[in-house]
Parts: sequence; structure tokens; C-alpha cells
Amino acid sequence: MTAPKRLAIARLSHEGNSFTPVATGLAAFKRREWVVGEAARALYAGTASELGAAADFLAARPDWRGVFLRCCAAPPGGPVAQEVLDAIGAEIMAGLAKGTWDGVYLSLHGALLGTEDTAPELRLLADVRAAIGAAPLAVSFDLHANLDPAIARQADIVLGYKTYPHVDTYETGAKALALLERAVKGEIRPVSRIVPLGAVLSSFNMRTESGPMAEVEATARRVELRDGLLDVTPFGGFAYADVMQAGASVSACAHDDPALAEAAMEEVLDCFAEQRAAFTLKLPGAAEAIRQALEPARTGTVAVLEPADNPMSGGIGDTTGLFRALLDAGPAVASVFAFFWDPDLVARAHHAGPGAALKCRLGGRVSKNYGAPVEATARVVRLTHGRFVNRGPMERGLTTDLGATAVLEVEGISVIVTSTCQSPNDLAYFALHGIDLARPGLLCVKAKNHFRAAFGSVFGALIDADTPGPAALDLRKLPYRHVPGERLPAAGD
Repeated sequence: MTAPKRLAIARLSHEGNSFTPVATGLAAFKRREWVVGEAARALYAGTASELGAAADFLAARPDWRGVFLRCCAAPPGGPVAQEVLDAIGAEIMAGLAKGTWDGVYLSLHGALLGTEDTAPELRLLADVRAAIGAAPLAVSFDLHANLDPAIARQADIVLGYKTYPHVDTYETGAKALALLERAVKGEIRPVSRIVPLGAVLSSFNMRTESGPMAEVEATARRVELRDGLLDVTPFGGFAYADVMQAGASVSACAHDDPALAEAAMEEVLDCFAEQRAAFTLKLPGAAEAIRQALEPARTGTVAVLEPADNPMSGGIGDTTGLFRALLDAGPAVASVFAFFWDPDLVARAHHAGPGAALKCRLGGRVSKNYGAPVEATARVVRLTHGRFVNRGPMERGLTTDLGATAVLEVEGISVIVTSTCQSPNDLAYFALHGIDLARPGLLCVKAKNHFRAAFGSVFGALIDADTPGPAALDLRKLPYRHVPGERLPAAGD
């Protein structure tokens, strides 16, 4: 009897914003994704995620034995505390040391930062390569990865998401594992290469259904059809990581032909360069965005987005620019503000109970650099446990735990306050809080492009507003120390 193939699987996903004043600790991982072994297989099975694809891969292949090593993810935020990062890496390596492996699959982000280590994923991949020898190693990344070309010297198979919003995470994991299986069987000898664009791009206009990133993706899909190419992935990069490798790049994976991979990347890079200026756009300020949203010609519910404090970009759920503009507008329609991150205020609301009046300060708690707190008297309307299962399309089937939450009423506006800082990107988020989005009105929300995956067809209009925040539109206003100025979008682009 042939021995089963042994596959090691691990996940370490976090997007680090250098301009967010709060480091990411172990609690953020444990609340989001923190599993190992059969508990990991059970958590991810049936979900639209990379490791959901891994669970299905193993279920369909009785001749493979898969072992889930440490699998963890935390919402985007400040750099990960170094001791936490080191402990996670050590645990993954300890798991690898317990066996010999025919193949290894890692689900990473590509913009992970430690409080000390600015290239932890490269270090992890080098450690994994040293541990497994010549066994095939596949790694998948987020579209917003900042990739060092040296990564391709460690991993045989490098690829990433092709969509933003990221609705192809399952497909990405499935492709990585399919290529890994072929490599283990000896059907292909994959080689990967990564080439940087040498430019940091704004992600405000990086959606893949239209615009400049759609053009880049179309070029990559056409190039990928060439014989011998296994994958071509354009990466938009993550602009808010202040590291030397920040910026857009392209990876290519080919069958035993590095020159083919390099030629494919050059064509996609040319398209990236041609589209570079189109990634930068101008947005209305908060007051103007709300004025546009309240125009009489608007129908249905309109959403005004505040990307500069979007938690999926490392926002802190704390800036007050959009909320102040909403109060100043005094809208006559039903209005909702989502959200402020303030665990102490949530605790006070839970202690006081529904109907209670609270003197409070909204926003400006984490940092006053993006607006002073708003003094208010609030009425407690609704209290929740903060847990729901995502309806999708992003992360469908995965549970989100916001911690305890409260809905407060301030000057007729419903304000959601949460115990953790996570984006309101799923319909179940609003259902949890008793918010009927079918009711005509105005939603102001700390969100960005991922919001559009679930809500693009829900609202009569979606309007982005330019406000101060740790994920600001104008990158030149952020205090970069390591990214050369010439890589940033030129003023006025």
C-alpha cells in the first residue's frame, strides 16, 4: 500500500499599518482566527476562504494526509507585537519539525509587520524552506501584499487574489493547492519570480471590476494563457506600510522556465506603469459628500464611506471628521453612523441598559490627530453580544466577533459603538444591530472598497469622502520614514 502524501498547512494573516498608533496583540488573533489541528479543519470547512479550499482539498483526496499547524489571522491594524509574532513563527516551525512533508501550503497576507521585524513573512518562508528541504512550498498572498523578490527564492509557487473586493479567496487557495499537488506528483516543476513596480499606489481606485486595476488584471489574465505559465498575479501593494518593499509588484509562476516567468511579468508591469496615474483620484470632503447624499434626487438608502478610517486599511474606528459633518448636516432622514471603537463606552451602555441616557465623548479616544472627541448625550437603544456569521460574499461562513456592542441615539442619529475595531462589511453586521438597510435614509460608515462586495447593489449610491485618518487619501501627508518620496503618487496626480 502506498503511504499517503503528507501536507502541512499554516496560516498567518495580518495587514500592518505603520501609521496606526495601536499595536496588534495576541488577543486580536484569538478573537478573529486562532486554531490548530482538527479544530482548524472544522472552523474553515464550508467557508469561502483559502483554508476552506484546503479542507475541501483533503476531503476529496483520501491518499493525502493534511495537518493544520497554527492557523491565525487578526483584523488589520498596527504592527504585531514582536513577541507575539515570534511565538507564532516558532509554533509553526515546531509543528513542521514533528514530521516529514511531501508539500507545504502557507496562507499569508504579504503586508505583515512586526513592531521590530519589517519583513517577517520572508523570514518565516526562509525558515520553512530550511526545514523542509526540496519539498514543494506553495504560498498565497492578499492582492495588497508588499512583496520582496527574495520571497520567490524560498517558495516554489507564489500567487495571490485576483479580485478587490477579495471574493476569490477560496479560488486562490484551491489553485495554490492544485499546483502544489501537481508538483508533488512530478507533473510540473514550478518556479516563481517577483518583480516590483517601484511605485506605491493608492488603493482608493484599485477595485478590479473597473478602472486601472481592471486593465492590469486583464493583461495578466491574457499573458497567463501562454504555454508553460501556471499563474500571473498583479499585487497592488499596501500603501500604509512604511517599509522599503512597499508598493505594487507582479509575480509569475512557470513550469521549469524562469525566463518565461520574467517575460510575463514585464508585460504586466508595463501596463501597471501606464495606469499608474489613474490609481490616484480626488474625493469630496465630508460635508460635501453628505450634501451630495442628501440631494432630493437620491432614492433609497445612500451610504457615505470614510476610507481614511477604514479598519480594513488599519483604521482605528476613532476619527471624527465624518461624524461631525453628519451632526452639522442634521439630516431629516433616518441616519446611521457605523461606527466608533470604544470598549469603555460599550461597557457603560451595557451597565446602564436600554433607554438610559449617557453623557459621552465619541471618537478622539485613540488619537486626537484626526479630530477632537465629540461631546454628546446619548440614549442607549440596543445592546448585543457582537457575534455573527458572515453572509458573504467575502469570508462567507466565518464568524466575526466584535465583542459587546451598543447602538446609541445621538441627536436622532443611530450610532454603533463596538468593543473591537472591525469593518462593517457584511449584511449580518447591520442585522445584528437592528438596522434595516431597506429603509430609505443615510448610512455613514468607516469602510472602503470591501464594503462594496456585499452592499454595492443595496444602496442607491455609494459616496467616498476625504477625511483625515491613518489611511488617508493623500499619501504625502503621512509621515513616511522608509519609503522614498519618488515612489509616492505625485502631488496633483
